[in-house]
Amino acid sequence: MFDNFSKKLPWQSLKQAIAFVLTIIALTPVVTALISSVNQPQIQSNIQLYQTNLNLQATTLSSDADPNSEEFANLKLIQTSLIGEDPYTTAEEQYLSAQKSAKKTITELEKSAVNPEQKKSLEREINSLKDLELKLSLIQASQGDLDSARQIWQDIKEKSEFENYKPAVLQNALLLEGLYGEPPQIAADAEARIERNFQGWFRYTILEKLYSLENRQEDLLALEEEQSEVAANALIKLILLAFLPLIGGLIGVVLLIFLLVQWLLRQQRSLLFLDDSLAWQTKWGGKTLWWGIIIGFFFVGQIVLPVIFGILSSFLSLNPEQFNLEAKAIYVVVSYLALTVSSLSVLYLAIKPFRPLPPDWFRFNLFSPWFLWGLAGYFVALPLVIIVSLLNQLIWQGQGGSNPLLTLALESQNTFALLCFAFTASLAAPFFEEIVFRGFLLASLTRYLPVWGAIALSSLIFALAHQNLSEVLPLTVLGCVLGFVYTRSKNLLSSMLVHSLWNGGTLLSLFLLGSSAG
Repeated sequence: MFDNFSKKLPWQSLKQAIAFVLTIIALTPVVTALISSVNQPQIQSNIQLYQTNLNLQATTLSSDADPNSEEFANLKLIQTSLIGEDPYTTAEEQYLSAQKSAKKTITELEKSAVNPEQKKSLEREINSLKDLELKLSLIQASQGDLDSARQIWQDIKEKSEFENYKPAVLQNALLLEGLYGEPPQIAADAEARIERNFQGWFRYTILEKLYSLENRQEDLLALEEEQSEVAANALIKLILLAFLPLIGGLIGVVLLIFLLVQWLLRQQRSLLFLDDSLAWQTKWGGKTLWWGIIIGFFFVGQIVLPVIFGILSSFLSLNPEQFNLEAKAIYVVVSYLALTVSSLSVLYLAIKPFRPLPPDWFRFNLFSPWFLWGLAGYFVALPLVIIVSLLNQLIWQGQGGSNPLLTLALESQNTFALLCFAFTASLAAPFFEEIVFRGFLLASLTRYLPVWGAIALSSLIFALAHQNLSEVLPLTVLGCVLGFVYTRSKNLLSSMLVHSLWNGGTLLSLFLLGSSAG
């Protein structure tokens, strides 16, 4: 009787029940991460502060040229166009905005900090806020607003009794309060503490104050010479950060105009026209799609590998959170390669019964114009994603989370670590993700959806897989460009190149900004 009942209702079969349970298990961590990202800060706020620090460094640029000469005027024009007329006021506004955002994040974390991991996260955010406030106070003090600066130092002293600061926070507050006091009070180890705890413009400004108070003229001259060289390098970095995206974006705008004009004039013969002739001949159905994406990508990536790495870490008495930067970089590479090999193995087994595949499946053709498709796709993606990202900032107001790899790359000036991140982001990720999301998912979806619909849905899944709500909109747009390039070129090398250039450009920007701390 039970067998007959099962036959009448096949969706209640054991296989379907197992598939349903595995799907829920595989997607639960993704959904949880997306929900928790709502109250997490974006890296964008940190990026803006690093940009501000670079601007501050560029303000100290000096020149041997005659102040009345054309050379001096041109230098000042470039400097002003990059950092503005009043960079110190702008810097203070940026830090005040970041302070407000950080306090909001801490308030949200205080409501939910119950387990040890959440409490550690709260502690990190509090210490980051205090570091930020110390830098803000130094900007204010350097501009003569000592009342605001002293209020910050006083606040840190008063709250240090019941807030768990790292020791350097209180020490730095006392150091600054002494240097800017009336009369000044200079700690015996002041210079060593400054060298240890401050970087960039902040280090220069405090050392200048210390040397002036101690009347160390030779050290002041050496410091000014050193800082002038640093400022020149900062100006070069600002030029690269400003003009490389600008030039690429302008090329992208021209290409977009060309595509739109071509579509208006040629309609169905235009590149933007996507019809069923571009669809892939798909031999498999939803079951194979489920194996490749739900099991191969999500279940393996979110459940199997974390369990395996957790067991190995426990067995070897390792804690990845306590790794130094180089060890974290190696861990990122190893874990991503493990995901690539295991997920692609499941995908291979899922489609193996349908071999041989039609010739346009998973195509790698070195002798087609894949490079031109990839380069053009990258340029087109620049203005589209930039515009969407600006809109995205208005929506999320600095919240919504970010890829933790971006934070590591921003804070890293270690060559080995940067090479590891570059390999992962610019080579491994484009290779793996383009095979999964464009080569398999997009192509498979053309069996059920029109080509444009398959591009859109695969792009949305691609964006959601990154597990940060603030990145869903821009990554969906990027995914659409990747999907369009792959659909038109029928060559995975094209979309891999777009993906690689995008990630590589992001890493280069983060490296240039991160160097402002030095």
